[in-house]
Amino acid sequence: MDTPITAGSILIQDGTLVPDSIHLVSTPYSPSWTSVTNLDRAHLEGELRTAGWTFFFMAGQITATAFGFDKEKRLRTAVKRAIGDARSQNCNCVEITGVETKSFLGLPYVSVTAQSRHIQLGNQFRSH
Repeated sequence: MDTPITAGSILIQDGTLVPDSIHLVSTPYSPSWTSVTNLDRAHLEGELRTAGWTFFFMAGQITATAFGFDKEKRLRTAVKRAIGDARSQNCNCVEITGVETKSFLGLPYVSVTAQSRHIQLGNQFRSH
């Protein structure tokens, strides 16, 4: 099932533990990552905090760009690059903060901005 990725989309790595009190509805987005469809960042963060968990915000914005004529393919490529950056920071979540389509010399491209996020019990960052 295709899930539209827009500013505000939350992607979570498969296998990420969340409190039993949180009911996440998600759809597969890419191999081992799903898109949360029932909660935005603020609601997810609030529910995690209430349960005693932390939704870490990692400093530094991720920017990923992909060129091509196939709109869906270039967006998936840019999002995949953003996920790769988050994974390199040992984070299990990505918040998409912007999606912008442009062109350069007639070649369309998409620029995705994102923030690495990490969900875990406790308030001291532990990579998996």
